[in-house]
Amino acid sequence: MNIVQGASLAAAIGLLAGTAAFAPAGAQEAKVITLTQTGCQFVESENGVDLGYKPESAEDCKKINAETGADRLKEAGALTLEPGKYIFRVTNKNVPYELGFWLRESDYNPSNPLHKLSKTSVSGGGLEPGVTHDYEVTLEEGTDYVYSCPLNPTPDYRIVVQ
Repeated sequence: MNIVQGASLAAAIGLLAGTAAFAPAGAQEAKVITLTQTGCQFVESENGVDLGYKPESAEDCKKINAETGADRLKEAGALTLEPGKYIFRVTNKNVPYELGFWLRESDYNPSNPLHKLSKTSVSGGGLEPGVTHDYEVTLEEGTDYVYSCPLNPTPDYRIVVQ
């Protein structure tokens, strides 16, 4: 039996026994980034300030962001992170409809089939009021990313990895 098979066997035994299996050498623990969505925004991304928007629909956020989004992004700046594995833990805090989360490379184009194969894009929905979901991603040094919610239209908040 080689080392890889031994590690897989140990992991399986650990899972069956209800214990944590050991991580392979060089495995990196994911860092957790907590994000709270309120109406039309991510609170932490806007310097921790809940701007108090009370949208009834995505259309309300589109109007609000058309008027305020650019100025809010200037104030927010970019989130600067080190390269590595992350879990973005996103919560819908009192927005009265389903939300989602989408993190991608800043130049990602969903209509380009090559981007789907070669660029980072992590997304998901199902964030009903009070619900939290985790989105795991590995961020590469020197790459710019953005994240937003297409269902609770928010600005595209920037992430710089260095």
